[in-house]
Amino acid sequence: MKKLFLCTIIAGLLFTACNQSSQNATAAVADAGNVSATNAPVMKFEKETHDFGKIKEGDKVTYEFKFTNTGKSPLIIKDAIATCGCTKPEWPKSPIQPGADGAIKVTFNSAGKMGLQDKQITITGNTVPAQSMVHLIGEVTTSTTK
Repeated sequence: MKKLFLCTIIAGLLFTACNQSSQNATAAVADAGNVSATNAPVMKFEKETHDFGKIKEGDKVTYEFKFTNTGKSPLIIKDAIATCGCTKPEWPKSPIQPGADGAIKVTFNSAGKMGLQDKQITITGNTVPAQSMVHLIGEVTTSTTK
């Protein structure tokens, strides 16, 4: 009974700690610009999905998701996270002024991957809503023939 009680308390503490960190992250993004939804920056992508086609296992492909800030205030990108460690996004660290262009450079390393791939990149900024998503898709084929 003591073990069950102790496990319940630990699980509750972990849940509370995880919930507070996500609330702090959301508050930090909201405070970044302190602009109303009508004046908030807007990320307008040229393409939200890029198909790199077929590549061999071990190849690396890079693509730049180009966007324009169509909002009324400077766009600040806080973070860009991919669904897998094999995909690395790079984003502009300085604010993108209204009407200006920018790009999220994404590199996919196909080492150890096979078959159809769909890598989602989540971009967090001072936009409303705070997150935008783009996809890198394609197929990884075997590098050797049998």
